[in-house]
Amino acid sequence: RTWLNFSRFPPFACEVFAKQLDAHPPQQQHGHWAQICSGNPINKIRGCDRYGCGHFGADRHGHKGKHAGVDVICADGATVYAPFSGQLSGPIRFFHNGNAIDDGVQIRGSGNCFFLTSLPLPSLPGYCVKLVCIHPIRYHGQIHRGQQLGRMLPMQKVFPGIISHIHVENCDHSDPTHLLRPAVPPFPQQDSHWATVCSGNPTNEIRGCDRYGCGYYGAPRRNGKGKHTGVDVICSDGATVYAPFSGELSGPIKFFHNGNAIDDGVQIRGSGFCVKLLCIHPIRYNGRISKGQILGKMLPMQRVFPGITSHIHIENCDRSDPTTNLERGKGQ
Repeated sequence: RTWLNFSRFPPFACEVFAKQLDAHPPQQQHGHWAQICSGNPINKIRGCDRYGCGHFGADRHGHKGKHAGVDVICADGATVYAPFSGQLSGPIRFFHNGNAIDDGVQIRGSGNCFFLTSLPLPSLPGYCVKLVCIHPIRYHGQIHRGQQLGRMLPMQKVFPGIISHIHVENCDHSDPTHLLRPAVPPFPQQDSHWATVCSGNPTNEIRGCDRYGCGYYGAPRRNGKGKHTGVDVICSDGATVYAPFSGELSGPIKFFHNGNAIDDGVQIRGSGFCVKLLCIHPIRYNGRISKGQILGKMLPMQRVFPGITSHIHIENCDRSDPTTNLERGKGQ
């Protein structure tokens, strides 16, 4: 198979081919970068505090220097994402003193689109950026736009009272501000009906009553001394579990705290919803997930409670009733 020079084709050729592929191209040439830090969907830039200001060109070194990047607000310990697809390199040492936040990584976009058609398409303007005060999951290899990049480091340990942030600096020291404004939030407002949670149960049917109890919200628990704070969606052992809505994963969630075969789960928070899904094993505990995407597998509930109606325990984080959200498409 021969690589052909495709430079004579018009600039939109790369974009056309990209739309035909499900996989990410090496560099997605969006006009705006993706969300960088969980909890900051619009890449809001740090204002001013007693340590200085976060905008590009702000005074540094007692007015003897200028800020060569921008400071994107990010809580200590928050998940950090790749703003665009590219090649990682690092580590990047900003302070050169080994303090608690002296870590980071560089991402360089490819600038070309290469496809399985063996046709290298015309050069597009690439990106190169350094993200500092984070600990990346790795320093080398390729990463895709929106993929988990790492974790925000404990900035408050080094600068108590500062607005914790990621220092984002273009490799050529140009201003990245206009690229940091997402065209749309990563999790747009979603309809109130959640997606199918378990394969084999397209309507999210709730467990009825068996010798272990009932699955509806508010059902008696602990011999009538407590109430069920979630609902039990029927799901066969080993079945595929899907995300009911788009959001941010966190976990693991341990419900029984005894390490039994079903003591696992995960939380999803996004677009006004926050829910815990228990008795499942997720494919991962952190990062973003889209509505309807595979979340994990149902655990072997029959091994722990023989004869029970196997189910996923679904509980809103505020312990409100999720039943109406689970009745997807009701009345349609």
